[in-house]
Amino acid sequence: MTTLTLLCILAVVVWVGLTITLRISNREKARTGDLDLVDSITTKARIIATFQKVALLSSIILLSALAFKLYHDNTAYMEPHILEWINLVVRWTHVVFGIAWIGASFYFIFLENSLNRTEGLKDDIAGNLWALHGGGFYYIEKYKVAPEKIPQHLHWFKYEAYFTWLTGFLLLFIVYYFNASSFLIDKEVLDIEPNTGVAIGIGSLVVSWIFYDVLCKSPLVNKNFLFLVIMFLFTAGAAYVLCNVFSARAAYIHVGALLGTIMAANVFFVIIPSQKALVQAAKDGTELDLTLGQKAGLRSLHNNYFTLPVVFVMISSHYPSTYGSEWNWAVLAGLSAVSIGVKHFWNIYEQGELYNRWLLPAAVIGLIALALVTAPSNPATRLKDAPAVSFQEVQAIINERCTNCHSATPTDKVWATAPNGIMFDTPEQIVNMTDRILNRAVITRTMPQANQTGMKQEERDAIEIWIYQGAKIK
Repeated sequence: MTTLTLLCILAVVVWVGLTITLRISNREKARTGDLDLVDSITTKARIIATFQKVALLSSIILLSALAFKLYHDNTAYMEPHILEWINLVVRWTHVVFGIAWIGASFYFIFLENSLNRTEGLKDDIAGNLWALHGGGFYYIEKYKVAPEKIPQHLHWFKYEAYFTWLTGFLLLFIVYYFNASSFLIDKEVLDIEPNTGVAIGIGSLVVSWIFYDVLCKSPLVNKNFLFLVIMFLFTAGAAYVLCNVFSARAAYIHVGALLGTIMAANVFFVIIPSQKALVQAAKDGTELDLTLGQKAGLRSLHNNYFTLPVVFVMISSHYPSTYGSEWNWAVLAGLSAVSIGVKHFWNIYEQGELYNRWLLPAAVIGLIALALVTAPSNPATRLKDAPAVSFQEVQAIINERCTNCHSATPTDKVWATAPNGIMFDTPEQIVNMTDRILNRAVITRTMPQANQTGMKQEERDAIEIWIYQGAKIK
């Protein structure tokens, strides 16, 4: 698959996103039946439509220009450069929308936990809250069902979820599927074709949503602890399977992606339809099926508990001691358990309950235990009688296995510049990075990436011995 194909896909994603935003927003707002509002919406729609066309045309022109420059100039140099910038823009957008979505989840769960539900409430009010922020006072009320008249301006919290998932999936495609042989597949884990790996990755997202949704529609959803145990075991099982199919980093990212897919699907298939039914019932003056709101609220609470494990996965690639561990799937499960415990403590504390105070110290103990479990063993017993390894031997290994990426002039097809600015062109550069080399190439074995250069265990052992013996150049 070429970079030109990726650019075309990106243009289609931009167009689809803008189209969905415009059409869904107009349709929902027009449902109020307010003619003045509809006229206002029509005017706004024209403005947004104009913006949409300009944005789409600009995107096509920009992407066409990039594609032309890619094939007009030296392809070997331009392709990695363009890929890096696409990665940057999509990742940045994904993080921004993700912050907005998670922030909204935290805020509304906080509201739900902190509402005054007993003192001085009107008949149609379920709870209220005074708040102070940014130098101003806020007063929030939650209705038991809905106000007598739906307000003209009603904000829907959903686009944060949709665009977080959309940009996340696109990022998954750009980083792991577009370069499947380099980042997704590790032949030392499982030797499969890139297309097979992509199919397994996408399939894991679909299967996870189906499993979760069926579980939510079963009587088990009302048994909180049992539901938690089943979902935890399913997620841990998914981590185990994916860690035995993909490279470790890719496996972690896919566990985060399947949780993120569940969260976004909850919004799209359950939460928003329930809210639409609520609005429609209020407009029509008909009785609302209260179970819809209960189901939507429960799915929203589930999303809230998923957030911390997903956030960890988003930053996990910076911490090879986790995904590079021999028990990487169990480490991920343990960190997820700690995250869920912390979030539960947080939620219960906001409700004014203190009976679960043990969760916070338990989480700290869990983190310490995971750090100890993943700690490397003392090499003294193994290496004290090892034969001497010269720097020349180590340099030859690094030149063959590492400098295709970590060099001032990389030859790798993906990296146009040395990742993180780390280069091994000179003896001094190698010695200065011995700690990083030991951690990534020897202890966690997470470098070379997906072992695409085929570093052998004997070579890793030689590097370890050389470092243990003082990492001397001469």
